[in-house]
Amino acid sequence: MTGAETERRYRELDQAAVESQAAALAAVAPAAGLLSLRGELGAGKSTFARAFLRSLGVTGTIRSPTYTLVEPYDVTPPPGGPSRVLHLDLYRLADPEELDYLGVRDEADHALFLVEWLSQAHGELVADLEISLSGCADRPEHRDLVCRASSPFGEAWLARLAAT
Repeated sequence: MTGAETERRYRELDQAAVESQAAALAAVAPAAGLLSLRGELGAGKSTFARAFLRSLGVTGTIRSPTYTLVEPYDVTPPPGGPSRVLHLDLYRLADPEELDYLGVRDEADHALFLVEWLSQAHGELVADLEISLSGCADRPEHRDLVCRASSPFGEAWLARLAAT
C-alpha cells in the first residue's frame, strides 16, 4: 500500500448513522471495484447495503441476495461513480466455481460489487475496501463500523471519503 489512509473507525453508531456512512461511501464510490461487508449474522450488512443502494437512486424493492446469491441494480451514478452495482451474498456459495455461473467475472470491469461473506469465494474475488460491522456489548442497537482499504484502489476511495 502507498502509506495513504488505510482505515477509518466509527464507534457506537445508531442505525441512522450507519445508513449515513453507507450513503457517504456511495457518494464517492468508484465506477468499478469490490466493497466487502463483514460481520456476524444480524450485524447490519444488509442494512448497510440497502442504504448504499438507496443513496445511488434505487427506489424499488431491494431484495436480499441470500438465496439468489446475486441481485443486480442499475443505479444513478455520482460523478465518476458506478452505473451498475451487484449485491452478492456468498454465504451459501458451495464452490467458488459457481461465480462463473452467476456471471460475476463478466461484470468485474464495469460494475461495483457489494459482497457479503466474501470469504466463501476463497480468494477468487478480492476486496478493495472492507466494511466491518459489529455490535456494541453495552448498546446492542448500536454498531461499530470499520472501513479498511485492502488495495491502492481502496485507499483512493477512503481518500475521497476523507475529502468530503
